[in-house]
Amino acid sequence: MKAINPVVISGREVHPIVEGGKGVAVSTGLSAGAFAAAGAVGTFSGVNPDFYDENGNTIPVAYKGKTRAERHEELVEMGIRGAVAQAKIAHETSNGQGRIHINVLWEMGGAERVLEGALEGAPGLIHGVTCGAGMPYKVAEIAARYKVWYYPIVSSARAFRALWKRSYHKMPEWLGGVVYEDPWLAGGHNGLSNVEDPRQPQDPMPRVRELRTMMRELGAPEVPIFMAGGVWCLKDWADWIDNPELGPIAFQFGTRPLLTQESPISAEWKRRLLTLSKGDISLHQFSPTGFYSSAVRNTFLRGLEDRTAHQVTYSREATADLSDSVAVGARGREIFVSPADKARVTGWIAEGRTQGMRTPDETMIFVTEEDARTILTDQKNCMGCLSACAFSNWSQHGEGFSTGRTADPRSFCIQKTLQDIAHGADPEHELMFAGHNAYRFADDPFYANGFIPTVKQLVDRILTGE
Repeated sequence: MKAINPVVISGREVHPIVEGGKGVAVSTGLSAGAFAAAGAVGTFSGVNPDFYDENGNTIPVAYKGKTRAERHEELVEMGIRGAVAQAKIAHETSNGQGRIHINVLWEMGGAERVLEGALEGAPGLIHGVTCGAGMPYKVAEIAARYKVWYYPIVSSARAFRALWKRSYHKMPEWLGGVVYEDPWLAGGHNGLSNVEDPRQPQDPMPRVRELRTMMRELGAPEVPIFMAGGVWCLKDWADWIDNPELGPIAFQFGTRPLLTQESPISAEWKRRLLTLSKGDISLHQFSPTGFYSSAVRNTFLRGLEDRTAHQVTYSREATADLSDSVAVGARGREIFVSPADKARVTGWIAEGRTQGMRTPDETMIFVTEEDARTILTDQKNCMGCLSACAFSNWSQHGEGFSTGRTADPRSFCIQKTLQDIAHGADPEHELMFAGHNAYRFADDPFYANGFIPTVKQLVDRILTGE
């Protein structure tokens, strides 16, 4: 194993180890501060982070607004309050070591306002901003204004080129690095493009080599590229270290920090991570963001698969292809489906899937009354946590705060499930984000007999190459 030398990140030499920022109260000031204290880079999430009362107890998220727009304003206010709280905890925990970054999603609701509020409210405590889930053109301008480094998250050289040409070339001095997030292996939301096959993973080395070549051709500074997604141990990446074609490299760890003593996730969630097998992580397209997303294929995901499986094309009026009528729901609304689908629909209704729910694609899914009530309630309670949401049809920019499309019942309220799992709900019945290497917890001798390390122990382990 090659020597693992420090790199300069956000103005300081640190270990080339970066904590991945996992949203909704999973990457916190405590975990970020512990990474920084170990001489690495800690990242807390600016996506709906927790905040606390005077006794240090988490204040449960509760919305009082009667409209989605009112609740959206509450969400932004709570996001700023939580980010400032987490920045202070990270700073205190770090003992002045390492670096502290904040991670925000560009497509989250009020992203610019939350980021600006965090940097304004915690001056000097945040050294860098990582930002992805979209094309964060304005993050460079915001970071430069507050004199912190920015780290765009991209999945291709082409994406970086677009960001550089449109915006980043104006503020090159604050570009701290570029996060290459592998769209097939990373946990959470992934940046797969329309021309990439989700079933055909590509080797990240040529893609990162292309990214560095592109950066050099554009005249971008020779800053570190963070390899993110699929990173478990550094011995797997020995040919990347001190590779002149790639330039300075750091490695971002998103999944392994979940299983540390500082990680805030529940004991049950941690136990579940220790039992995963290869193939238990699913790359799916149910997220209301419209992005591909990687998560444990549990009861929650299987329920979404089941919704989509009970779906047919329909019409309100008979057509040549959709000629057979079916009465749906308590009011017996008449719809028309194909002769083949009529038999399926009739069977589903007999099974108790009596409620038909329209999708934006001129199809209808069939669910139970209980599921229909839950879906409609979650859509009604929308608080605008995304800039645009397929599930609820919310848009912070659209006329009437609407995307103008039918709300999609095949998706789910991502804010609700991530808040629930982050605060102790049964992980089997919630969205459980994880990278595709999470199955390695079960085989890695470091975690034998259920051992859960501190962040310091994890960083020390990573530095051995293991």
